[in-house]
Amino acid sequence: MSAAANAPRPTSTMHLIVRSSRIHSRGCYTTAPITEGTFIVQYTGEQITCDEANERYEDHPDTYLFGLDDGAHVIDGDGVAAFINHSCDPNCESDEIDGQVWIIAVRDIEAGEELTYDYCLYDGDDESPCSCGADRCRGTLYSDEEMEKRAKEGPGRKPD
Repeated sequence: MSAAANAPRPTSTMHLIVRSSRIHSRGCYTTAPITEGTFIVQYTGEQITCDEANERYEDHPDTYLFGLDDGAHVIDGDGVAAFINHSCDPNCESDEIDGQVWIIAVRDIEAGEELTYDYCLYDGDDESPCSCGADRCRGTLYSDEEMEKRAKEGPGRKPD
């Protein structure tokens, strides 16, 4: 659990809007400045098993699934947080606290800025290319650890 776990949680909805994004499709933006360490929004939705998610979205290329720490469940996102895009140089982080996923500012964020966090994908059999445009973009939504694992397994690796 990060140090942010002790920070106060929001008591009302932040000033967030969803609109077109240069990163991917639609994104989540703040209309007011946000201070580093602020709990911005909870990632909400139905909690389902990974097997249920695989069945539910078998033929859907885009999902709003958020993997939980137990590795067996995901949140099927249904709120504004589901529109927060990935960046290799994010202004937010996600943290699972007492079974809830929170999006937390890792630096001060200006009004009008798109909210982003590093997805750090850890499973799947697609390439999941990144289009964040960051100077230090790693080119994928997968975590560094997952990319190292895949490199060791080689091109003939079996999908997860």
